[in-house]
Amino acid sequence: MILGHLNTICMAPKTIALGKPVDFGQEIVKRRARLTGALLSLQNKTVLDFGCGNGAQTCEFINCGCKILAADVTHAHLDKLAEYLRSQKRSTILPVLYDGAQLPVASGSIDVVLSYDVLEHVQDESATLREIRRVLKPRGEIVLSVPNKAWVFETHGAQLPLLQWNRVPFFSWLPHAIHRRFAKARIYRKKDIVRLLRAHSFEILCADYITAPMDVVKNPQLKKILRTTLFGRDTTLLPFLATAILVHGRKKIS
Repeated sequence: MILGHLNTICMAPKTIALGKPVDFGQEIVKRRARLTGALLSLQNKTVLDFGCGNGAQTCEFINCGCKILAADVTHAHLDKLAEYLRSQKRSTILPVLYDGAQLPVASGSIDVVLSYDVLEHVQDESATLREIRRVLKPRGEIVLSVPNKAWVFETHGAQLPLLQWNRVPFFSWLPHAIHRRFAKARIYRKKDIVRLLRAHSFEILCADYITAPMDVVKNPQLKKILRTTLFGRDTTLLPFLATAILVHGRKKIS
């Protein structure tokens, strides 16, 4: 969803796919919201949802007593969010068009940045994190998620000969050098994203594995069984049961 420029620690794939927004009401947006709410209070805060897509995730925080700037590079996504906000007569979320390089936000004006499954799509991780750091207040906080390399399926798809299926099993387990040659987005180990944030002057407060939400399972009975057994909790200690890694950090004061 967010595009920038190239020079990264975890190098970008040759062709990066734009992020596909989640749907309103999916389990993944509810899990992220529950986890974020357990990490910090958004009450009376100015929040930036970086790479908001259609706002399905953003709107999970609509009753948190905060003002939210919802930024994305895609007009159509922001239009959908604006339409939803008008229909609900809500004014605490402001859609903001981002040009992929500099946010139209004053430096040091944001209390909390939220960014869910966006970093894997940017051309330049370093430029993106510097821009996020710029807009954060001193000791401002970030909650960020990225896809988990230990998950069995490649969730963003890969450009493989004769195999264009999106959920490619075990492809994510390949070495980074091979993965980035064919994948449509980056993928991370926990230590990768922690090291990357620390390198950009963020203090790491916690890092957790988010369990697979099972939103893609079509059979209602099977989905219910999986969500109440293997994937019943929002987080797990077992990396192979997690689709994403959620990191809570704080901007260090220089």
